[in-house]
Amino acid sequence: MREKKTVVITGASGGIGAATVQRFVSHNFNVVATSRHVSQQMAPSDTLILIDGDITQSQTADKAVEAAIGNFGAIDVLVNNAGVFLTKPFIEFTCEDFNALISTNLMGFFHITQRAVKEMLRNQNAGCVVNITAALADRPIAGVNGSLSMITKGGLNAATRNLAVEYANQGIRFNAVAPGVVDTQLHRNESNASSSQAIMKKATVKQIVDAVLYLACAEHVNGEVLHVDNAAPARRW
Repeated sequence: MREKKTVVITGASGGIGAATVQRFVSHNFNVVATSRHVSQQMAPSDTLILIDGDITQSQTADKAVEAAIGNFGAIDVLVNNAGVFLTKPFIEFTCEDFNALISTNLMGFFHITQRAVKEMLRNQNAGCVVNITAALADRPIAGVNGSLSMITKGGLNAATRNLAVEYANQGIRFNAVAPGVVDTQLHRNESNASSSQAIMKKATVKQIVDAVLYLACAEHVNGEVLHVDNAAPARRW
């Protein structure tokens, strides 16, 4: 019997992703971390494998899954953190914007999740997938014009619920964390933040990672989208 569980984390080089890597390492997991330049941001170890690559490319998913199986024997948890978030008025979005959102937020999810689930089924071990989506997908806020981004994040919420039902009998759980505004570089650089967004209390990265770890370990929680946004829309439009 394996002494440690293994987690694969995408978008791992900064912000929520990097903090998620650190948390799982500290909780005695083997970790495979991937992003385009993750090897420039952290150091590998016996329990931390780093895979440089673009999650929009299927080869990156192949390398991450192969690293988990080759080094640690199985995949127990997948955290789909890699994502793109763009805001602008709907009529100003471009086809290039749409393609960037689809390729990272949906195609990247498809590539690595399909491969990870195949390995979980092959090894007949219970596993779980935690997707990082967005509270705005079903709790919109006036002035935060992310409609095109939310097509992809809302799609991930729907996929989470559907896959939870599809694989429940095989012991594979699917859940999502839906953050609101988080104190990361992404939101600090957001040039189109509305006045309501600017004064909204931001979540800390730790609070988001707390939710990810909870869902990874909560064996009787399946098909849930956990909002970590301090009930923002209930207080402000």
